[in-house]
Amino acid sequence: MMRMDSENDGLPQPRTLPSAPPPPLVAPVEPVPALSFRDVSHRYRSHPALDRLTVEILRGQTVALLGPNGAGKSTAIALVLGLISAQEGSVEVLGTDPREAVRQGRVGAMLQTGAGSGLPPNVRVATVLRLVQRLYPSPTPLDETVRSAGIGHLLDRQTDRLSGGQAQLVRFAVAIAGNPELLVLDEPTAAMDVAGQRAFWAMIRQFAQEGRTTVFATHHLREADEIADRVVVVNHGHVVADGPGSSIKAKIAGRRIRFSCSMPDAVLLDSLEGVTDVDLQGTHVWLNSLDSDATVRDLVRHAVQFEDLEVVGPDLQDAYVALTERRPSIERSSTS
Repeated sequence: MMRMDSENDGLPQPRTLPSAPPPPLVAPVEPVPALSFRDVSHRYRSHPALDRLTVEILRGQTVALLGPNGAGKSTAIALVLGLISAQEGSVEVLGTDPREAVRQGRVGAMLQTGAGSGLPPNVRVATVLRLVQRLYPSPTPLDETVRSAGIGHLLDRQTDRLSGGQAQLVRFAVAIAGNPELLVLDEPTAAMDVAGQRAFWAMIRQFAQEGRTTVFATHHLREADEIADRVVVVNHGHVVADGPGSSIKAKIAGRRIRFSCSMPDAVLLDSLEGVTDVDLQGTHVWLNSLDSDATVRDLVRHAVQFEDLEVVGPDLQDAYVALTERRPSIERSSTS
């Protein structure tokens, strides 16, 4: 009798298929910089405009550049546009030399002009735009430029008959006429009324949605807080703060307590727990405090007769002043 080693002997066995190889690992896509400064220094005679400035801005970001007069903002913009060359360090724009990026028509700019509009005089707006388009290899279609800048009603207007706000919009149209990947704006909403400013920033948001990069210098801190993905504060040629507006504000410790009081006692208020500064304007009181809860408890304990008390965090104005009033140490920026 034949011996059976197992109950399955003699039965057809299932075919074993080779296991599939594991899927290849996909390396994460590295964010691509639109522009980068690496240890850039630039001096005007004995004055250092930039001192080992290092910052990187990624493509698709909308970045506000803040800083007091003389902080180095204008020099940084001139370097991005290839108007000057860095004396030390390196500047790269869209992966190449700034002058080459501008020559290729990949960079658009809207700079301060001083006196006048910065536009050729006695020329129709439509003629200016057509002339500018001829300077670029792949310009934005004229109707698209006009629509984006909101200047359809100005095309037949002579450039010397534009109001300040209208001239700004036309200059913006000139900046985007070449279909740029990077847009550099210096105080772009100067001379615009509130309605014009809102319309302008709506255009910038659309620009960002298309994956383009915008860097704008401004003194309007609310604009920076509301519009920019990221705020870069420059002082004495250094980056002293870099990140979303919320993180810039968080750099300032403490909170502000404001209320009304019929007879405020400055000495008493200054002695309250946590208070670092007292500001009295008639019956209106502002207290800076490192511990707002303790300060409010102390107000009650001292029977201070207050009304309409409100506790708020610092705004971007507070952070900006605090960051630029002192000479900063160098802070290496992130690309967040």
